[in-house]
Amino acid sequence: MRIIKMMLVLLLAVTGSAMAQAKKGTLVTAKIKVPSVQCNMCKDAIQRYFLKEEGVKSMVVDVKKKEATVKYFTDRTNIENIKTAIANVGYDADDVTANADSYNDLPKCCKKPEDGGGPVQKKH
Repeated sequence: MRIIKMMLVLLLAVTGSAMAQAKKGTLVTAKIKVPSVQCNMCKDAIQRYFLKEEGVKSMVVDVKKKEATVKYFTDRTNIENIKTAIANVGYDADDVTANADSYNDLPKCCKKPEDGGGPVQKKH
């Protein structure tokens, strides 16, 4: 019985050290153009979605620059997955076009000006 316990401990120790030596993913920062972002509701929708996205440490959307800055771990996701996720929320991301169904579900202010959307204009 003692030999079985020692073998089990040895096996766990070897497995643990092998996992510790495995290369961990690098934290990368990337900028993605999001030309269809119109307002703070757009910003909030994208940022809120990425709170639960695997491998993404942070997502910050700049409405004025129409740009998203994302920090992600390369061993858990990649830039194409992130662009696709933004498109699934309903927004264009670089060369990835927004998912049509998600885009149609966006509030009017979050749609492109050519579709009757855009920020509410202040009356003078």
